[in-house]
Amino acid sequence: MAKVLITGIAGGLGKPTALALLERGHEVAGSVRSRSGRNADAVAALEAAGARIVEMDVTDTDSTERGVTEAIAALGGMEVLFNNAGIGSYGIQELMSPEDMAHVFDVNVTGVQRVMRVALPHFRKQGRGTILYTSSLIGRIATPFYGTYSASKWALEAIVECYRTELSGFGIESCIIEPGAMPTAFFEGMIAPSDPQREVGYGDFAQVPAMSAAGLAQMLDATPAQRPERIAEAVVALLDLPYRRKPFRTVVDHTGVGPQIERYNDVLHDVTRTVMTNFGIEQMLDLNA
Repeated sequence: MAKVLITGIAGGLGKPTALALLERGHEVAGSVRSRSGRNADAVAALEAAGARIVEMDVTDTDSTERGVTEAIAALGGMEVLFNNAGIGSYGIQELMSPEDMAHVFDVNVTGVQRVMRVALPHFRKQGRGTILYTSSLIGRIATPFYGTYSASKWALEAIVECYRTELSGFGIESCIIEPGAMPTAFFEGMIAPSDPQREVGYGDFAQVPAMSAAGLAQMLDATPAQRPERIAEAVVALLDLPYRRKPFRTVVDHTGVGPQIERYNDVLHDVTRTVMTNFGIEQMLDLNA
């Protein structure tokens, strides 16, 4: 059984994943921005189940350094890191302010980098480790009104592609999890643009994002298999796989989109290996199945 750190442990994907891992006998620590407020009930439930909770803000370098260090100490080590903390955004792209875009990237991209810079010396020293990342199906394709969020997840995917190759020689596995939309509180916390002057210029089209969101909600209501516990199941399954036999990407979706993303991933996998082979560095891909 592994010692696992999950960032964003109180969220819609983090909590069920943590509980599933604890049930399997793994030791789990996790981060929240604050124990109080909206996280209080989730923190209480997680601690009652055996999780160690640390306060950590991934947008703050000092906070991240303290939080990751505290979590490793609480676990007595770390074998698995799940970079799960994230924030969403939704709305007409032009209406998204540069400040809002910067905040989404600060959490979803730079926040991961802050965590990695604290965790990686630990993994390199022990010569082994597994790192998971929460991406998204729309970290592979772009759909209307999710431009900023998709861009942040595309950026995350690019960074992880580099980490995969740069860390393989140190015995560190990399695994990206790509969920479809899930019915969680994630949607309630999404950043929405607020620029009424520009919105007027879109006329009736300005109402389309709300209509689209309502349609997505109806689709999720009609697809009970599409639930956060599927992420937990995917993480448990990955950690059950032997070292060096984990897939680089895992799609988790029951809406019908997933197979198309898997097809895209298969093509990219082949292209990437061909390019790496042409440069004579294909062995840097071989830590993942």
